[in-house]
Amino acid sequence: MTPPRSLLEVEKRQNRRQFLTRTSLGLGALALGVLNTRASVSSSEEMVHHFAPRAKRVVYLFMSGGPSQLDLFDYKPNLEEVHGEALPDSIRKGQRLTGMSAGQSSIPVAASKFKFEKRGKSGMWISDLLPYTAELADDLCLIKSMFTEAINHDPAITFFQSGSQIAGRPSIGAWVNYGLGSLNENMPSFIVLVSKNGGGQPLYARLWGNGFLPTKYQGAQFRSGPDPVLFLNNPEGYDAADRRSMLDYLKKLNAFQRDTYNDPEIDSRIAQYEMAFRMQSSVPEVTDLSGEPDWVYDMYGSDSRDPGTYAANCLLARRLLERDVRFVQLYHQGWDQHGYLNGGLRSQCKKTDQPTAALLKDLKQRGLLDDTLVIWGGEFGRTVYSQGKLTGDSYGRDHHPRCFPMWMAGAGVKAGLTYGETDDYGYNIVKDPVHVHDFQATLLHLLGIDHERLTYKYQGRRFRLTDVHGKVVEDILT
Repeated sequence: MTPPRSLLEVEKRQNRRQFLTRTSLGLGALALGVLNTRASVSSSEEMVHHFAPRAKRVVYLFMSGGPSQLDLFDYKPNLEEVHGEALPDSIRKGQRLTGMSAGQSSIPVAASKFKFEKRGKSGMWISDLLPYTAELADDLCLIKSMFTEAINHDPAITFFQSGSQIAGRPSIGAWVNYGLGSLNENMPSFIVLVSKNGGGQPLYARLWGNGFLPTKYQGAQFRSGPDPVLFLNNPEGYDAADRRSMLDYLKKLNAFQRDTYNDPEIDSRIAQYEMAFRMQSSVPEVTDLSGEPDWVYDMYGSDSRDPGTYAANCLLARRLLERDVRFVQLYHQGWDQHGYLNGGLRSQCKKTDQPTAALLKDLKQRGLLDDTLVIWGGEFGRTVYSQGKLTGDSYGRDHHPRCFPMWMAGAGVKAGLTYGETDDYGYNIVKDPVHVHDFQATLLHLLGIDHERLTYKYQGRRFRLTDVHGKVVEDILT
């Protein structure tokens, strides 16, 4: 028998099952191609929104580790009276503790060592650890009643970022990218910035991954240094014309493979190569902060001149939002104060308070806050009781998922609002609880997306970011 002379001859020798498989994949690829075209063209945004959006862009400042609500936003003056006493069983209510404090002979209440004041016309209670943020209290929508089921870092962060405690689901930015597409043809729709030299719990690329969505929806991490995006620069002796020629031939090969196998992921690969080529011009321009005036650096703080710091990333985030990047996410590690909270929390606030407030002010003065949603928060809060021995200023706080803060500002949320209440110990929610899925549903709602309708069929089931529940928190919306 004569061997086949081409791949096409092999493909012609197919049985009935192969024919049906190819046909179904072909129809699916056609449908996906139509959806992808709609999602990638900014002029057709009204076709992918379920209703009129209030926000056009999102910048999500994720404080990894769990900032202490009791020392930042949830003022509990009565704790001074019970400082050092054991947390009452009537407050704990049998709720589980982590393995780090479950074995303690006692769990003594630790009152905050920091001063709180009512800020702005709204009278929002904010700690003196956040003086710059406090100046903007009337721009914030502070939720004090967030809660989650996860009590350890990795499942808690994964839950916030993907809607599931189990790894493998698409990230929140990937869902937004899939649902709405890009506003900028020359940069990714979803960009991630991680503060350099971050300590504490590790961060994994899957937190901004695409999961089971096509790969083009995953987040692109920008790093500090000469190569903000790995492998984007041309190698030595290789210029833009060489790159263009290589991509043209590669596109033909990929197109041939796509036509042969009808695999829609090949289209994603082609689109990613083309995006990378355009990014060779757009990324160096947006990441070059040298043209920013001195007053901008002064506003963001001295660290903003050091690429890769949280302050520099806040400044870079503003530049990305100016260029209509749809979803920008900043990760800052180090909020996990199990011990020596006094010094550790002061250090974190010093690194983040001024640049966070500067980003908010900068967006506002440039008219971008009207259609940009700003989010600040971590994966859970901290316990009212001390982890370890309580001696003077030397104490820490363990993980606490039952209540913790998050604030939003900008497009579509009520400014100067404090939402939700906790008990006198800051241990349980007593009014207006907000679950992680409620937060996610509200974020999508502000972008014009019905969280119950943004779905993707995978392994026979239609998945969504909010899994099978979640509701929009209407009371915080304008």
